[in-house]
Amino acid sequence: MASKILVSEKLAESGINMLRERGYEVDVDLDLTHEQLVTKIPSYDALIVRSATQVDAAVIDAAEQLRIIGRAGVSVDNIDVDAATERGIIVCNAPTSNIVSAAEHTMALLLACARKLCQANHSMKEHQWDRNDFIGTELYQHTLAIFGLGRIGGLVAERAQAFGMHLIGYDPYCSVERAEALGVKLYNTVDEVLERADCITVHLPRTKETVGMFGPDEFSKMKDGVILINTARGGIYDVNALADFIAAGKVAACGIDMWEDEPCTNSPLHEFDQAILTPHIGASTHEAQTRAGVQIAEYISNGLDGSIVPTALNMAPLPPEVLDVVGPYVPACQLMGSILAQIQGDIPRKLRITATGSLVGHDLSILTAGALDGILSYKRKVTPVNAEAVARRHGIDVRTDFEPNADEYASTVILDADALSIACTLTGSHQTPRIVSLLGFKIDIIPQKYALIFQYDDAPGRIGTIGTVLGKAGINITTMQIGTEEGTNDALVYMNVENEVPKDILATLHESLNLKNLWYIQL
Repeated sequence: MASKILVSEKLAESGINMLRERGYEVDVDLDLTHEQLVTKIPSYDALIVRSATQVDAAVIDAAEQLRIIGRAGVSVDNIDVDAATERGIIVCNAPTSNIVSAAEHTMALLLACARKLCQANHSMKEHQWDRNDFIGTELYQHTLAIFGLGRIGGLVAERAQAFGMHLIGYDPYCSVERAEALGVKLYNTVDEVLERADCITVHLPRTKETVGMFGPDEFSKMKDGVILINTARGGIYDVNALADFIAAGKVAACGIDMWEDEPCTNSPLHEFDQAILTPHIGASTHEAQTRAGVQIAEYISNGLDGSIVPTALNMAPLPPEVLDVVGPYVPACQLMGSILAQIQGDIPRKLRITATGSLVGHDLSILTAGALDGILSYKRKVTPVNAEAVARRHGIDVRTDFEPNADEYASTVILDADALSIACTLTGSHQTPRIVSLLGFKIDIIPQKYALIFQYDDAPGRIGTIGTVLGKAGINITTMQIGTEEGTNDALVYMNVENEVPKDILATLHESLNLKNLWYIQL
């Protein structure tokens, strides 16, 4: 059955089409109330939102099948990430989708404030011609202070440099080297920046520290005639205090796109012509919307397929070079874990993940998560987000190890769950998982959705009997591998089949072959 995805806010058609082309069932249901979302969410595997949908604990508790939540944009203030993490639900965003649009909107507001463009436009439409009332200020040679030199702050710095502005900034997490590369002089305190800036723009996350970061004390320390811009998060400027300082003439103008409570149709700033106000449109460009839709669709697909979600906010990030090497083995670890779980029939007490060959020395945390996901998923919903916590809860002792020798392969991953063992490598341009060892038997097969694993004393006619039983039941054998164990008469057969195998056929196989073991595997 295809995974189901609910899109609760407007998303670029290109992103929706991408998901449908990949075989997902996508429902677009806009303007859902919170109660309707709680009622609707239980049957969905993924949820895509923007900024309006509130994905709180009530929604997450109701989401019985949900595996991933995607925010088509940057901020996830509307998603309870802690509640999602507890339930093993990945939360991801599209952090680079709108950064150019946001940076350009910052510059647009800055120019509009400096040159009084909105006031002049309004005057013209009132059929007036009052040029002297709209004498503005150049950006050239004036000092712009940037609070927050992340992706958007950095792009603003690049654009402001083109206007010939002097750039200063404050960001305790920004290295001196990055600031220098952007042409920004960093200061150690907020006050040092305030007294030097002709214009101030904020590009900070919404946290306990940043909400109300600029209030009466900070405004009083600014230069007379300062211009303030906010395209980041609502509440960073104390709006009530800001209105007072505009009225007093201390702040010459402000450009505000983000609001603490949205939609905002009234505020103390609405009465001032020199306050340029926009309704949270920093990311509202055709290019940003398309980019956000495509990016979040790609990440949702990754999450549903069990692959790496590069923007997952509740998973430890790994460097790209590690993801490139180790990441392709995640699906292999998931399927190996699932196979061992179905063979063992119970949760193992000990699990060891051994990486060989070219994988030696790399961070194996995502492979551990993948293996645990496969082992535990048949018991309860587990994702890489909460797999380790669930393992501890179930008392699984997890270890990782390295072995330089990968035999004839470039690399393999070996899972040992108690006394059971399985090994896998990757093959082809699509890096398809291929099992190369199972329960001590050397085999070489690409696992499919349905498989039968037989263990018996080797004797002539066994495979013929298996084929006859399955053939009479209309079950087609697609691929098969026979492995033997040195020093014994045992044989192990891994057989991919095209259809589900009913219980009565499994019973007939047992009776016809006097098997030591027979396992029916579904992946």
